Amino acid sequence: MIQLDKSGLIGKGLHRECYRHPGDANLCIKVVVSGGWDETRREKKYYQHLERRGISWDMIPRYYGDVDTNLGPGAVFDLVADHGGEVSKTLEYYLSGNEQAEQDYDNLLDALSLLKDYLLQQRIVTMTLKPKNISCKKLESGAFRLFVVDNIGNPELTPICNHSKYFANRKTLRKWKQFEERMLNTYGQNAVLQRMLTGLAR
Repeated sequence: MIQLDKSGLIGKGLHRECYRHPGDANLCIKVVVSGGWDETRREKKYYQHLERRGISWDMIPRYYGDVDTNLGPGAVFDLVADHGGEVSKTLEYYLSGNEQAEQDYDNLLDALSLLKDYLLQQRIVTMTLKPKNISCKKLESGAFRLFVVDNIGNPELTPICNHSKYFANRKTLRKWKQFEERMLNTYGQNAVLQRMLTGLAR
């Protein structure tokens, strides 16, 4: 059994907590702490679908199965970390500080554009896209690679998007538009964000 404690806590959502794997610095473990079992089962099922399809794992963490922990069953994923080993900060972090976003404007704009293309090319469906659920991996060059680390999956009872590129891309484009609208509603006073979204729309 793997022992987890608060010193390894790296993120917390409504239903789950994410810990750095104590035995492998390249992995993390998600555990359910308050309901959310349906969401967790749906996510695992979708990850297994992606594995069977043989997708590229360039911008979502790979799922490696489950382990027993002192906090209950845990799901093991790749840990998104910067080139120096520090856990990557979220897009929310960069957008919340106007000065920080200004410094990284070009790199963030490029990374957002690449993430959108990746989701379309790989036909990856998300529940919702939120800045707090996107990790910004900073590369040695200073560029970013974005990873969607939560809310991945298809809640439809008949998941036609899992098997149709046309319907998957329609859903992704709709989710992306909602993502941009959500950022504007949350960070509407951020002039850098306004420029970024204008750049993405070109």
